[in-house]
Amino acid sequence: MIPTLALDLATLTGWAHSDGASGVIDLKPKRGESPGMRYVNFKSFLNRAYAASPFRLVAYEMPIHRGGAATEVLVGLQTKVQEWCAEKNLSLPEEQTIEYTRRTPKEVKKHATGRGNASKTAMKLAAEKRWGFEPIDDNHTDALWLLDLVQKELGE
Repeated sequence: MIPTLALDLATLTGWAHSDGASGVIDLKPKRGESPGMRYVNFKSFLNRAYAASPFRLVAYEMPIHRGGAATEVLVGLQTKVQEWCAEKNLSLPEEQTIEYTRRTPKEVKKHATGRGNASKTAMKLAAEKRWGFEPIDDNHTDALWLLDLVQKELGE
């Protein structure tokens, strides 16, 4: 099995690791912080996650570009994933490099429910049925399903 970290990128980023750990990280800047701190904190999260349980693949849900501040945040987080992988790979032997892959929300929803336009409620209910627990929120739900999809595609 390829150790994998799945991310549903957002201000509240859902994450799921193939080692079984999962959750949500809040990237809202704290009072007095610049908006750019969300990216510093996200990079710190990636470093902590890797230190806790190294992974060789990062999968993230591709952001839907609707414009405005949300798109800016999503593109920034996507860029940070790519940058983090590239920087990390500079210090790793070739056989331990970290790759990244993306999936569309439609692909994740279709995998989870059979429908590419499933609602957040349908996704959450399918997750509860599949794993027997209630995910923290829709971001956590999407990260769990993204991990499940990528592992299935890899034959794991």
